[in-house]
Amino acid sequence: MILAADAPHASRPAPKILAGALALGVHALFVLLLVFGVSWQTHRPEAVMVDLWQALPETPPPPARPRPPQPVKAAVKTPEPAKPAPLPKPVEKEPPPPKAPDIALEKKKAEADRLKKLQAEQAAEEKARVEEKARAEAARVARDKQVAEQKRQALLRQMEAEELKQQLAADTAANEARLARLTQARAASKRQAEVASVVGQYRDQISAKVRGNTRLPDNLKGNPQVRCLVKLLPTGEVLSVRVTQSSGNPAYDDAVVRAIEKSSPLPLPSDRDARAAFVPELSFVHRPKE
Repeated sequence: MILAADAPHASRPAPKILAGALALGVHALFVLLLVFGVSWQTHRPEAVMVDLWQALPETPPPPARPRPPQPVKAAVKTPEPAKPAPLPKPVEKEPPPPKAPDIALEKKKAEADRLKKLQAEQAAEEKARVEEKARAEAARVARDKQVAEQKRQALLRQMEAEELKQQLAADTAANEARLARLTQARAASKRQAEVASVVGQYRDQISAKVRGNTRLPDNLKGNPQVRCLVKLLPTGEVLSVRVTQSSGNPAYDDAVVRAIEKSSPLPLPSDRDARAAFVPELSFVHRPKE
């Protein structure tokens, strides 16, 4: 009976071995989950910063399960339980190789750089076009301004030429008018001189004729002057004689009046202007000794 009672206790080490195997499997699964969990955290195309570990931290062994209390049986010698197999040390995992650069990220960065460079080139080209357009516009404005200034200068020169031409024409006309007046004045002066000369000649002729017909009184003394107004016809015939200024000697005045009437017709010049000095009235002055 004692042997029969001890038989079941001899097979109890089997559950402990199973528990150790399960614990080892759990640790192995934990290590696998940790490795695959780290590798699955890669997100593309974003850059991922990964802390590289030289070795995984050692996982502390799970606390040993307390052995269930063994029933104490008197006078029963139990066999010594088998020692649990030692847990395998966790395999140190080699550090993962450096991650290759993300090709998509590099492409995106290269594309961004290319777009940035293209935008810079386009901005430079646009700036160059704007500057060229501004220079062309400034050149056009300067050219238009120069053309306008040239037109203005040409118009001013034309106006000055017209004014000069008009001034020259006015000066020429004024000179011609002045010359004409001077010529006319000279001609008139010459004409007047000629008329005065003719008039003087005919006055002398009339005075000589009247003096030849004058019978002076015997008591005449000195060289008295008498002035008479004689009305004449264009033919020189005497219409009337009137004493306008007496000599103070009535006999002498009457003698001169009779001499003028006796001298009719008086000699007159054929020139019309000279004859106007005698016709229709002639202011005649007579002195006996002249």
